[in-house]
Amino acid sequence: MATDALYSKKAAAVAALALAGISLTSIPATARSTDRPAAAGPDSRRPGAYGPGVRVGEAPDVPELPGGLSARSWMVSDADTGDVLAAKDPHRKLPPASTLKTLFAVTVLPKFEAGSVHHVNATDLKGVADGSSLVGVKEGGQYRVADLWRGVFLRSGNDAVHVLASMNGGWDATAQEMQKTAGRLGAHDTTVKSPDGYDTPGQVSSAYDLTVFGRAGLANPDFARYCATASAPFPTPGGITRIENTNRMLAGSHGMTRYPGIIGVKNGYTSHAGNTLVAAARRDGRTLMVTVMHPRSGEYNAVYKEASALLDWGFDSVGKARPIDTLHSVPAPPDDRSPYRARDRSGHRADIRRPASGPGKAQDAQDAGNSTTALWGGGVGAVVLAVAGTLAWRRQGRRRGRPPEQET
Repeated sequence: MATDALYSKKAAAVAALALAGISLTSIPATARSTDRPAAAGPDSRRPGAYGPGVRVGEAPDVPELPGGLSARSWMVSDADTGDVLAAKDPHRKLPPASTLKTLFAVTVLPKFEAGSVHHVNATDLKGVADGSSLVGVKEGGQYRVADLWRGVFLRSGNDAVHVLASMNGGWDATAQEMQKTAGRLGAHDTTVKSPDGYDTPGQVSSAYDLTVFGRAGLANPDFARYCATASAPFPTPGGITRIENTNRMLAGSHGMTRYPGIIGVKNGYTSHAGNTLVAAARRDGRTLMVTVMHPRSGEYNAVYKEASALLDWGFDSVGKARPIDTLHSVPAPPDDRSPYRARDRSGHRADIRRPASGPGKAQDAQDAGNSTTALWGGGVGAVVLAVAGTLAWRRQGRRRGRPPEQET
């Protein structure tokens, strides 16, 4: 118990530092900016030099892009300024798999207090597709909203998504609301059919749009905390169990080393979409994002290796590479739950303010560091200390070769 407490304190401290360091206060508004021209001229590598669809604005001291990139689409961007540093077919429409859950969270997460409790009924779980990735939500169980979001972010649980969508007015209504959110953010490549990202005819997104969703999500401290959590408790009928994040860059599992400075965001896999990943990391005061869609090399952990290589390139190039595009951004609307203020286009950060006080705020703060109470059949489950941050102090062995999610 002493060891667990020590790790929990370290995890909470790291999470607090990571969250305090993220300055993602502008929400992307349009998919194709007109306020800043793309790089061109002698510093821009000639079209096709890296292969079809690849663009990177070169400048002195900018390194070559990493070799061996096999993804059908990818993008590297500066999350603070919105500058796009390099990309391959960033607006190519592809199935997003569970990375679409980023848009689901941006849409639904602000609506429910983390400590509120929901009693799950049969209607909530109706329509969960066979073969979906599940966290283990059971009919008749009572779950805090925070439990359900941990199930979404860590285990990519489609059962948790179904429950939250039911709370939000239903599956179809949530899909329609997500579509409106995408439009409001300027993500025009996205068509939402299934809020959980499960393969559905006509459902597509793009590396650009998924980056937009991830960036908008990181401006919400709850989203930032959930997506950075490597392991957490989860209630079951038999008591509390521990769930691990399926994002191998974050968890440091399945042959991957935890990426330095990683702060999330979301991975995905289906047989149709292949592996997809939205990853964000922070170093030396810079937050970069990489989105990778469907690597075709067949290499084990290809999506994580290619994302890691692109992040390395981005950190070596940020401040040097001339952006090829810019995510046009506007200040986020006032939100007393966010500790951030707007960052202007010059890159100057405004003062960081503490979250406003009010009903539910104390519970939100407690929920960040404590485990969840599970209520079953009117009984109260155990309350245990949980990890709120990014240190995965215990890893469960998993069978090598297993896909990051089982949504096939």
